[in-house]
Amino acid sequence: MGSSVQVASAPLSIKTKLNRQQINGFWAAWSGWLMDGMDSVIYALVLTPAMKQLLPMSGIQSTASNIALYGSILFALFLVGWGLSFLWGPIADRFGRSKSLMLTILVYAVFTCLSGFAHNIWELAIFRTLAGIGIGGEWSMAGTFVAESWPEDRRKMGAGYLQTGYYAGFFVAAALNYTIGASFGWRAMFFVGIVPALVSFWVLASVKEPEKFTKVIQKTKNHQPLSKIFTPEYRKRTLINSLLLTVAIIGLWAGSVYEPTAIIQLATKTGMRGLAPVHMSSYGTAILSIGTILGCILLVPLAEKIGRKKALAVYFAVMIVSIILSFGWAFYLPHGLAPFMVILFFLGFGGGNFAMFSLWLPEQYPTDRRASAFAFTTSIGRFVGAIVTFIIGSLVHQMGTLGIPVALTSIAFLIGILIIPAAKETRGDSLPE
Repeated sequence: MGSSVQVASAPLSIKTKLNRQQINGFWAAWSGWLMDGMDSVIYALVLTPAMKQLLPMSGIQSTASNIALYGSILFALFLVGWGLSFLWGPIADRFGRSKSLMLTILVYAVFTCLSGFAHNIWELAIFRTLAGIGIGGEWSMAGTFVAESWPEDRRKMGAGYLQTGYYAGFFVAAALNYTIGASFGWRAMFFVGIVPALVSFWVLASVKEPEKFTKVIQKTKNHQPLSKIFTPEYRKRTLINSLLLTVAIIGLWAGSVYEPTAIIQLATKTGMRGLAPVHMSSYGTAILSIGTILGCILLVPLAEKIGRKKALAVYFAVMIVSIILSFGWAFYLPHGLAPFMVILFFLGFGGGNFAMFSLWLPEQYPTDRRASAFAFTTSIGRFVGAIVTFIIGSLVHQMGTLGIPVALTSIAFLIGILIIPAAKETRGDSLPE
């Protein structure tokens, strides 16, 4: 069951026609992933106004350094919640992909909405941690579902298309921040987070379990999928995948979380006042999103041409250069806003490396443990990411600057490039049964 069949790489031009169930299932997963991305970046966009209001209500002075410090603490707690989402994997391997997908969407929708009712930073921290459990689980549920439900010759591009949903959510969040956030405040942004709950009910009503899952689960008697990813055959790849995802996660938060705050500071330095810096941060998030969506789409053909490992190394290299240039160079220029905004596109493009894992992880594990492996490897790095986020916040507080601490996260991608050779290459492999 653990072996994959070696086949010739199918040309991307071959397209098996998708049936209605496969189309509905993809759009349900993609929509949930879009809403997931929207909910994830909402906090980054409203960080400054939310902290300015909630810190005094919590008995803490609302200074720039305190906003950075406590904002990072809340980011770290959010990542802890995201890390706990590995629990969704065994649930999906035992009870089904579509039901678990529906529940993850419902959880993050409800607690994102409740964040808008927070009276202090501690209440906000609790709601964001619980929302993180749902947000972190959605990726592994959606990625596993699409991999198993789409035909083999379309599965690979399906992974790339799926990942665009998350970053389309960034774009939606930027548009909401430009309109609702700027006009009605940060609480209204969180209230919008309830919308994904409607998607969850759509999933429940219209999406059936993939045939690959139903066939295998009927034959499986030992329902301990989490332990199966640590058997001798899978232990090394589980460890390597977890390390590579840890690197990617650190970079994600460097780009998407600190980018709005950096733009607001740069815009303010140019003399912008009122809503202008908020609007500029929305433009920046949109640019980042466009770059990432393009990166996701182009990653799959590149991975098919040169292999999974080499393609990931290319994207990690782009992240190294763009993080250093944006936060280590442009952020400190006298008129750094324009070059910072330009570099954001390339930072976003490199962030498309997450599409690799939607493609790569399902190819490395059989059906009876696929969701558990996906959920575990995409979640365990969140705990490390939480620690790194807290360290960055502390450095910002001590150094009194945002740029250098964030620029240091580029080191993680250098380490990632050194780890990649130890990973399993799956180019040309079919999805294991």
